[in-house]
Amino acid sequence: MSDSVRPSELQPARLLCPWDSPAKNTGRTQLPVSAESQKPVLKKAPEFPILEKQNWLIHLYYIQKDYEACKAVIKEQLQETHGLCEYAIYVQALIFRLEGNIQESLRLFQMCAFLSPQCADNLKQVARSLFLLGKHKAAIEVYNEAAKLNQKDWEICHNLGVCYIYLKQFDKAQDQLHNALHLNRHDLTYIMLGKIFLLKGDLDKAIEIYKKAVEFSPENTELLTTLGLLYLQLGIYQKAFEHLGNTLTYDPTNYKAILAAGSMMQTHGDFDVALTKYKVVACAVIESPPLWNNIGMCFFGKKKYVAAISCLKRANYLAPLDWKILYNLGLVHLTMQQYASAFHFLSAAINFQPKMGELYMLLAVALTNLEDSENAKRAYEEAVRLDKCNPLVNLNYAVLLYNQGEKRDALAQYQEMEKKVNLLKYSSSLEFDPEMVEVAQKLGAALQVGEALVWTKPVKDPKSKHQTASTSKAAGFQQPLGSNQALGQAMSSAATCRKLSSGAGGTSQLTKPPSLPLEPEPTVEAQPTEASAQTREK
Repeated sequence: MSDSVRPSELQPARLLCPWDSPAKNTGRTQLPVSAESQKPVLKKAPEFPILEKQNWLIHLYYIQKDYEACKAVIKEQLQETHGLCEYAIYVQALIFRLEGNIQESLRLFQMCAFLSPQCADNLKQVARSLFLLGKHKAAIEVYNEAAKLNQKDWEICHNLGVCYIYLKQFDKAQDQLHNALHLNRHDLTYIMLGKIFLLKGDLDKAIEIYKKAVEFSPENTELLTTLGLLYLQLGIYQKAFEHLGNTLTYDPTNYKAILAAGSMMQTHGDFDVALTKYKVVACAVIESPPLWNNIGMCFFGKKKYVAAISCLKRANYLAPLDWKILYNLGLVHLTMQQYASAFHFLSAAINFQPKMGELYMLLAVALTNLEDSENAKRAYEEAVRLDKCNPLVNLNYAVLLYNQGEKRDALAQYQEMEKKVNLLKYSSSLEFDPEMVEVAQKLGAALQVGEALVWTKPVKDPKSKHQTASTSKAAGFQQPLGSNQALGQAMSSAATCRKLSSGAGGTSQLTKPPSLPLEPEPTVEAQPTEASAQTREK
C-alpha cells in the first residue's frame, strides 16, 4: 500500500483576514494589506432631536381623549425640542381650551402663530379663543388677517358672520354668511343666517332660509324642528305638523318636536292627548320648564287647578325668570280667587315684561278684589296705554269706573272698547266669549248707550245666539255692576282674547281658544254683599 496521507491529517490552509492581529499570526505569512483598508474609519454623525418624531403619539392620545397621557408626551416632546415643537404646543392649547382655560390656550395659539406666521389655521384658533373670551372685535381683526392667507375658507366667513351677530351688525353678518354659503354649504351656516332674520323679527325671510336648509339637508332634525316651530308661531298648523312629523320620523325621541306637537294638541283643546305626549317627553328631559308649564296649563284647561298650580310652581322653580310661567300662575290663582298670591306672581311677571298691557289688567283685577281701587285704576291706566287692541282692558276698566260712580269715564272706556271690537271682528276670525258679550251687554244697558251689539259679526240668521238685552231689562238694571265678583267675571276670558302663550317656547297661539273662566258664574241678581265675599287662600 502506497504512502498516503490520512484524511485526519489534512488541514485546510487558514486565510488571514486584514483585521487579524499580528500576534495571532506569528510565524505565518501575511498577505499584503489593500490601500482601502489603510483609510481612517469615519465617525458616525451626531443625532439631532427630530422635532416631530412623537407627533403621531400625541395625535393618537388626543383623538382617544386620553388627555393625561397626551399631556405627558407633550411635556417630554417640548423638553427635547426646547419648546419649538409647533404641533405639541397646538395640541396643548386645544386641551387647555377643552378644560376651560381659555386664556392659557390663547397664549399657546399665539405662540404657534409666531412659529408659523403664514399658517391660517393658527390665526383661526387665536381668533376662536378671542371669541370665547368675548373679545369679538379683536376676533374679527384676526379672522381678517387669516382671510388674507386663505380667501376661500368658508369657516373664516362663517365665524366672521357669527362675530358680527354678537356685535348686532346684522347686515355685515348676513354678507359674511352668504359668502360662506357661496364657498361651501353647511347646515350651521343656514341656522345662523336664519337666526339673523329671527332677531330682526322677519319670520317670512327666516322661513325661506330654513326651507332652503331643509332642501339641502332633509334629515337634519334641528332644521325640521325649527321650521315646524316657525310655522306653529304663524298659526300654519298643517305645515307645522308636517315638519314636526318628519322630525319624529328621523328621531322618534326628539323631545323638542314632541313638546311642540303636544302644544299644538293643547292649543286645540285635546288636553288628554297632549298630556300623553308630555309623558313621553318627561322620560327624556324631566327638568324642562316648558314641559311643566304646558302640563300645568293642560290641567288648568281640565279645571284641575291644584294640579295646575303644582306643575306651574315646579316650572317656576326650574325657570324663576320666565315671565310666561309667572303669568300663568297669576291666572290660575285668580281663577281660584286667591288674589294675594295672584298679585304676587303678576307683579313678578311685570318686572320681567313691563311692556305687556294685559299683565297690568290682570294685576288690576287682583287689586280690585283686594279692595285697593286707587292702585287698580293706576294699573288699568297703564294697561290702556300699553295695549291698543285688546277690548277686555277697556271693558274691565269701564266696569271698575262704573262701580266707583264715574259714569262719564266709564262711558269713554266703553266707547273705546267698541272701536276695538269693530276692528277685531272684521280683521280676524276670533270669536268672543259669550261671557264677555253678556257683561258688555249689561254694562251698555247700565250706561244707556243703546242696544247695538258689536261683539258678533253680522249674520244672516236673525235668531243669533247673542241677542241684545231687552228694553225692560235694561231699564230695570240699576244696581252696581256686580262689584268684585262681577269684575272677575268680566275678566273671565282674559286668556281667551289673548293668544295664550302656554306652549313650548311661547309658540302656541289660539285662533279660537276655549273659555277659561276665572270664577264660577254668579246669578245676575246676586246682592253686592254676597258677590264681594272673597274665598280664603288655601
